[in-house]
Amino acid sequence: VQLQASGGGLVQAGSSLMLSCAASGRTFGRYAMGWFRQAPGKEREFVAFINWSGISTYYGDSVKGRFTISRVNAKNTVTLQMNSLQPEDTAVYYCAASTGRTTFNPSSRRDYDYWGQGTLVTVSS
Repeated sequence: VQLQASGGGLVQAGSSLMLSCAASGRTFGRYAMGWFRQAPGKEREFVAFINWSGISTYYGDSVKGRFTISRVNAKNTVTLQMNSLQPEDTAVYYCAASTGRTTFNPSSRRDYDYWGQGTLVTVSS
């Protein structure tokens, strides 16, 4: 599967932004999806996860209560609604797809098989 992330930009602190990830192929509904982010000089950090059906979600502590992940399998799309953005949310955001594991850790980037190219989010203070 190929992933294309979009929606990044420059916003002020306190603003909202929605990121989208479009996937190619007919089997999108079989993949668990995640969002990660990487700030300059830092390791890639888990942001959010959603299972294949959209019923189960999971968030990193730093974004819990502010970000919401969702998906529309019929449109091969997963979105990340980001509210109350702060300067520390500045990063390149990546979407990722996982075919699953016997023991799957949604917050581990090693458990994802496909990655998009990333979209830059910059939050000014």
